[in-house]
Amino acid sequence: MSDISIDNPISKTTTNAEVPPTPEELKTKFVKYAMRNMVKKGAKSLKHFALSAIGLITLFVGLAYLSR
Repeated sequence: MSDISIDNPISKTTTNAEVPPTPEELKTKFVKYAMRNMVKKGAKSLKHFALSAIGLITLFVGLAYLSR
């Protein structure tokens, strides 16, 4: 009789339930992974950032020239 255990669904859900992460925890986790990726691929990330910045500046100067 000691081998028999009665499963109580209420106690199972309260003890085994995982608490979903809060949005702030998710944001922190995303930032952590993004920073780790940036450090791992440093030169590539800087090159892409520079190209994006130059492209945006070119776009804005071009639009300003066309709209004058």
